[in-house]
Amino acid sequence: MALEDAKNQVDEAFTRTDLRGPSFENTFGGATSFLRRKYTKDLRGVDIAVTGVPFDQAATNRPGTRLGPRAIREASALQSPDAPYGWPFDALSELAIVDYGDVAFDYANVPAFPDTVSDHIRGILAANVASVTLGGDHYISFPILKAYAEKYGPMSLLQFDAHTDTWVDDDMTRVDHGTMFYKAVKSGLVDPVRSVQVGIRTTNDDTLGVNIIDAREVYEAGPAATARKIKEILGDHPVYLSFDIDGLDPAFAPGTGTPVWGGMSSIQSSIILRDIAGINIKGGDVVEVSPPFDTTGATAIAGAHIATEIICLLGWNKFR
Repeated sequence: MALEDAKNQVDEAFTRTDLRGPSFENTFGGATSFLRRKYTKDLRGVDIAVTGVPFDQAATNRPGTRLGPRAIREASALQSPDAPYGWPFDALSELAIVDYGDVAFDYANVPAFPDTVSDHIRGILAANVASVTLGGDHYISFPILKAYAEKYGPMSLLQFDAHTDTWVDDDMTRVDHGTMFYKAVKSGLVDPVRSVQVGIRTTNDDTLGVNIIDAREVYEAGPAATARKIKEILGDHPVYLSFDIDGLDPAFAPGTGTPVWGGMSSIQSSIILRDIAGINIKGGDVVEVSPPFDTTGATAIAGAHIATEIICLLGWNKFR
């Protein structure tokens, strides 16, 4: 059946009528929505809206992540014909997933950007739809968290990253991808006691009370034990999952702005993401994919898989 479907399917981002089911469109052609989901602003009957935030003006090193959402969408075409591997349900068939497109913003009016992103996410949450956001640099998580905390109260942050991004910055108007979680904790958006940062391997003496599982601990304890520890910390508290692609070692994700050696492998990360199934996740993002430095496309592929795993984590709570 798949072969027959492939002969007829084209531009499924626009032509598909059903929000559920795989797509057998040729992976090398057509419009590249995320996982060949339908592009739409209509959220009626939708479970998950995938959206892009192509912003990188908060970067401290190499820019280029504004091109991340487009690259992740293109890479996701490789996954669109198949049920996500290793899960006991097919998220593509059982969840109504759409590509909500990118947030519209004035690139030259940076001070207005945070509120624009918060409003964009508020619109999704108001429809009782979960968001999975493709970045963009990591600053975007701060205005997204504002919208989530308004709906669910202070969130547990589950952050995969090489950096804590909690360096001191009391100027709430600054747009910086290394200080936004300091602001999130200080603003009461994030409950540090119920939060955990995984894969850390840069020095920051003040963790603000956030639990740290650094990259060495992941390696020595193993991914299954790491997942158990994460679940113990998070409990049943509402969770926002943010995956900075530099949480992976540069060998697996070279296309990022601030690469740090000694990071997690793809297999470690995939095991952790699957073994934390059952956490009270409400939404998530994958950020810092920078295509200009992604010479093989491996980083965008990793980003697409991570976004799909976030979708599956959201689906687990709906169908299990």
